[in-house]
Amino acid sequence: MYYVPCLTSNISKELRMKINTDQQIEAFLAAPAIAVVGASNDSEKYGHMCYACLLNYGRKAYPVNPRATAILGNPVYPNLAALPEKVQSISVITPPAVTEKVIDEAIASGVKNIWLQPGAESPAAIKRAVNAGLNVIHSGPCLLVVMATIGRPPRI
Repeated sequence: MYYVPCLTSNISKELRMKINTDQQIEAFLAAPAIAVVGASNDSEKYGHMCYACLLNYGRKAYPVNPRATAILGNPVYPNLAALPEKVQSISVITPPAVTEKVIDEAIASGVKNIWLQPGAESPAAIKRAVNAGLNVIHSGPCLLVVMATIGRPPRI
């Protein structure tokens, strides 16, 4: 009998984290529709950029913001429960205190994948989502960078 060490035992913690994050992002992007919680009609805001980016890449996306009515000509929904269909993935661009409430709503709505964009992270929110068994992307790359590097040209 020969001892064959596990390949993953020889790779760095950083590489293991990257592989895991890549798998998490793949699962997030595999969803047929994505909600952007914190979407904004202000084109200078990150929430607007994330929503527009998903649309430009041909993704079905729903903007969620209780204080907006339309973004890029599309209706905006006040919360996840108001969406016309259940979504498996949400991108969150809200202040950390709001993110904690969004996580509770996501759990109640059956969301499976949550991508906390830079600045939206809250240790309490992350812990709650992870404990609920959700795929949580945080403290890493932003949606805009990933979408720009996945090799699919945007719609024109």
